[in-house]
Amino acid sequence: MRKEIWFGLSILLAIVAGLFALMPAPADMTNGHLGLLMLALVVVAIMLGFPTAFTLMGMGVMFAWLAFHSSDPAQATGLTLELMVQRAYSVMANDVLISIPLFIFMGYLVERANLIERLFKSLHLAMARVPGSLAVATIVTCAIFATATGIVGAVVTLMGLLALPAMLKAGYSTQLSAGCITAGGCLGILIPPSVLLIVYGATAGVSVVKLYAGALFPGIMLAGLYVGYVLLVAKLKPSAAPPLPASERVVTLPAYTEAIPNAHGKMALAGLAGALKGRRAAIVPARTLAANLFMALLPALAFVAVMGVSYRIVTAPAAAPTELVEMGAGPSFDSAPADDSGDLQEPPGEGGLAEPPVEGGLAEPPADGSATPAAAVAPAVPEAAASIPAGEPLAQPATRTFWIALGVGAVALAIFYLFFSFARLEIFKMLLGSLFPLAILILAVLGSIVFGLATPTEAAAMGAFGGLLLAIAYRRFNFALLRDSAHLTAKTTAMVCWLFVGSSIFSAAFALLGGQEIINDWVLGMELTPVQFMLLAQVIIFLLGWPLEWTEIIVIFMPIFIPLLGHFNIDPLFFGLLVAMNLQTAFLSPPVAMSAFYLKGVAPPHVTLNQIFLGMLPFMGLQVLGIVLLYAFPAIGLWLPGVLYK
Repeated sequence: MRKEIWFGLSILLAIVAGLFALMPAPADMTNGHLGLLMLALVVVAIMLGFPTAFTLMGMGVMFAWLAFHSSDPAQATGLTLELMVQRAYSVMANDVLISIPLFIFMGYLVERANLIERLFKSLHLAMARVPGSLAVATIVTCAIFATATGIVGAVVTLMGLLALPAMLKAGYSTQLSAGCITAGGCLGILIPPSVLLIVYGATAGVSVVKLYAGALFPGIMLAGLYVGYVLLVAKLKPSAAPPLPASERVVTLPAYTEAIPNAHGKMALAGLAGALKGRRAAIVPARTLAANLFMALLPALAFVAVMGVSYRIVTAPAAAPTELVEMGAGPSFDSAPADDSGDLQEPPGEGGLAEPPVEGGLAEPPADGSATPAAAVAPAVPEAAASIPAGEPLAQPATRTFWIALGVGAVALAIFYLFFSFARLEIFKMLLGSLFPLAILILAVLGSIVFGLATPTEAAAMGAFGGLLLAIAYRRFNFALLRDSAHLTAKTTAMVCWLFVGSSIFSAAFALLGGQEIINDWVLGMELTPVQFMLLAQVIIFLLGWPLEWTEIIVIFMPIFIPLLGHFNIDPLFFGLLVAMNLQTAFLSPPVAMSAFYLKGVAPPHVTLNQIFLGMLPFMGLQVLGIVLLYAFPAIGLWLPGVLYK
C-alpha cells in the first residue's frame, strides 16, 4: 500500500504546485481565476477523502456567494440561497432520473437471486473445450451479470468469491485471473442498462434511449476484445491458462439415461426418440422421456419460429396496390380507350366516390356471348391473378438472402444435433435454468427501450418487476431480501441524487465566475482541429480516471466539455460513447481503482494488490484499443441509433 499512497500524494502535490504556479497574484485575480481555483480545490478535496457530493455543494455555495458579492454585496446571501433552491428543484424535477433507483433495485434483486453461481457453472461446462475456458466463462458471466445489475462492486465481489478460487486451483496465473474479473465486472458501466449513460444523458441533454442503442455494439466489441486476449494468452502461454483436466469436464448424467443403452456415446435426440418406443426404457416414465425430448427439440423449434416470422416479414406486401398489375402477355392497359374502360380499371376521376358507369367496367358480359369492344382489347390476366380481389396486396417472393440464411441455419442445426449428446443436453438444461431467464429479462428491458416500446423509466419498472419474479422463481425471495435491496437502493440513489444537486450548484457557480469562458477561450485560442480536440478531451478524461471516479468526472468535467462540442461539430452522442468507454479506466486505474479494492477484499491472502494492478494493465490497454476502434469506425456506435431513430 505504501507505493500507492506515495503515488497519490505525489499527484496531489503536483496539482497544488501547479495551482500556485499558474495562478496570478491575489491582487490581479479575476472571477474567472476564482473559478479555476474552485475547480482545482474540488479535485484536491476529493483526493483527500472528502465526500464528493458535499464537497461540490460546499465549494459551489461558497464561490457562488463570492460571485454575487462582487457585483451586489447586499443581495449576495439571498441570491446564493435562491440559486441552491432552484438548482436542487431542477434536478429533482428531471424525469430521466426516476429510472436510476428502479434499475438499481433490479440489480440488487438479481444479485440476490443466486443466479451468478448457476450461470458461471453452466458456462464453465459449456466452454470446457475452449482454450482458457475458465477465464472466458468468467468474462462472459461478468458481462451478462453486469448487464443485468450494472453494479460493478457486486459483480466483482461475487465473481471474486466464485471464479478466482476456481481459476487459481486450476493453475491459472494470478494476474490473468484478477484482470478477467476486474475488467469483466466493469463492463456494466458501458453495456446498457447503464447508470453512467443515464447520468451522462441527464448532464449533456442527450437522449438516454439513443445512448443505450449506441452503447450496445461497443460493449459487445469490448467484451470480444477481452475474450480474444484470453484465447491468445492461452495459446501462446499455456502455463498462464492451462486446459482443464478431463475429470473436470465430465458431466454427470441423470438416472433415466441408465435405461438407454450406450447413452454416453449416443445422440440425445435419437436416444430419446428410440427410448419412447423401446422396451428397455419401460422402467422410465414416458413423461420424463417426453419432457427431455421436448427440451432437446427446443433449438429446432426456436429456429423454425424465427425463420417463420422472418418469412412473413420478407414476404409481406410492400404496399397495398390500387389496381392489378399486369401478369400475363397481351396488349397493354394503356391501349384501352380512355373513355371506354376495361374490366378492372379504376372508375373515372370525375364524381369523387361515385360508382363507375354501368357500361363496361365490371359489368356482366352479354348473355348471347358477343363481346363488347372493351373486352376485345382487355389484357389477358391469368386465372389465379384474376381471382384476387382488386385492391388486395400481393405477397412478395422471399429474397435470396432469406433462403441462404435458411440453408445455412439448417446445416448448422443438423451439425448441432449431430454432436448433441446427453452430456450436452444436461449442459443445455443448466443454461435453460440460469442463462435464459436472465437473457430474457435483459432483452425485454433493452428491447423495449431500444425499439421505442417503453421509456427508460417504464422499462426500468418492468425490469424491477422481472427481478422480483426471478427471485421468487428461484425461491430466494423473502422479506429480508426485499428490505436489504430497498435499503441499498435508497442509499445508492441518495448518493447519485446528492451528486447531481452538488454538481448543478458547482456548475452554476463555475459559470457565474466565468471559469467556463476562460476554458473556452483557451481551447479555441489553440485553433485545434476536431480530431485534435477529441484527442485532447479523451486524454484528459483518461488521466482524470486515475485519481477520480466516473461519477465525479461526469458531474464535474462534462459540463466543461459539452459547450465546446458545437464549435468542433462533434455529435454529443458519439462523444458520450467515447467517454463511457474511456471512463471504465476509472475502475482499472491505480491508485483509485475501485475494482482492485473490491477484489482484494474477497481474494485469498496471498493475492497482493500489486498482482491485481498488474493483471488489470493489459485490459486497460484493450480499453484504449477499443476507444481507437470506436473513433476510427464511428458506425460501431452510431449505426444502430441511425437505423432505429431516423
